[in-house]
Amino acid sequence: MPGRGLALIGRVWDGRVDPYDGVVIVGTDGLVAAAGPGLAIPEGVRVLHGGWVGPGIVDAHVHLAFGAPLDELRGGLVAVRDLGAPPAQARAWQASDQLDIAVAGPILTADGGYPSTSWGADGFARFLGSPGECRAAVRDLVGDGVDLVKVALEPAGGLPVPTPQQVRAVVDAAHKAGLAVTAHALTVDMVQRVLDAGVDELAHTPVEVLPASVVDRIADSGLAVISTLQTFYGAGVGHGAGINAAALVAAGVPLRYGTDLGNGGTRPGVDPRELDRLADAGLGRDGALRTATAGSSAAYGLAGRVGDGTIRVGAVARLVLLDADPLVEPSAWMHPLAVVARGDLVLP
Repeated sequence: MPGRGLALIGRVWDGRVDPYDGVVIVGTDGLVAAAGPGLAIPEGVRVLHGGWVGPGIVDAHVHLAFGAPLDELRGGLVAVRDLGAPPAQARAWQASDQLDIAVAGPILTADGGYPSTSWGADGFARFLGSPGECRAAVRDLVGDGVDLVKVALEPAGGLPVPTPQQVRAVVDAAHKAGLAVTAHALTVDMVQRVLDAGVDELAHTPVEVLPASVVDRIADSGLAVISTLQTFYGAGVGHGAGINAAALVAAGVPLRYGTDLGNGGTRPGVDPRELDRLADAGLGRDGALRTATAGSSAAYGLAGRVGDGTIRVGAVARLVLLDADPLVEPSAWMHPLAVVARGDLVLP
């Protein structure tokens, strides 16, 4: 926003205090210069009016190979994590000058395992072998500059899955390099396997209903869980995921907003259906919005890079202007009036 500031006027929700009628002013340096009710607007700034001003949303699980960063921005997102892509694509997305993007690079899996025989056949997967080969795979990912590591344990269709020893070797190597590990694990057995190995996060809410003892293990371990509920419901397997999401919320497990963009039923940008699924899991609409802002901003690979999911004076502006309060009318997310990402104004 060189040479010109910006003022967003509407009902302001800053993520910390109750909403108020006010204004958020962004300086020419891209930082939030002021926020509050009854503020005088400096001369020369661009003024945009709307119904609601709030922090931008962070999607903690996307596949940009089946979307586009600009579409994500225009849809109200200010940061995303790509959880599976060939190395060259991942590196290119990291160089984005507006959308903050964390990448996992290729998904680590068993020889012939998911997703190498389906959508990930062309460079989206890397096979694991001996413990030494597992450590080498992680070293290569670190050399490629990934922000976290992803491992897939998907037995559907009789596909092979990484052994407990392979998962442990991946986790140990990643942790030694200072990186977290997220896991695709949708069944009870696979969730227990990643818990045993010390994985840091579940990339999806599991779809097989989890026993209370496993829910308790997840809560005790400190794992976070990415939601991706809507895509499961769209595929007809959402019932178990919904039960698990409610149980995890009740147990105090942090759920983070993620859509798994690229799968059936998903759309670029903020998906109000995913927010409603989180609300129905026990978070309510206010809690779902906090999960999609502050919660997802703390996701591995993005934490410390994209602010804390609130509007703070002196912080880099990551804002959305909507025509209505999304807590009352979630469909307002479908057509943002304006998005400010990394301090720069993006108009849909």
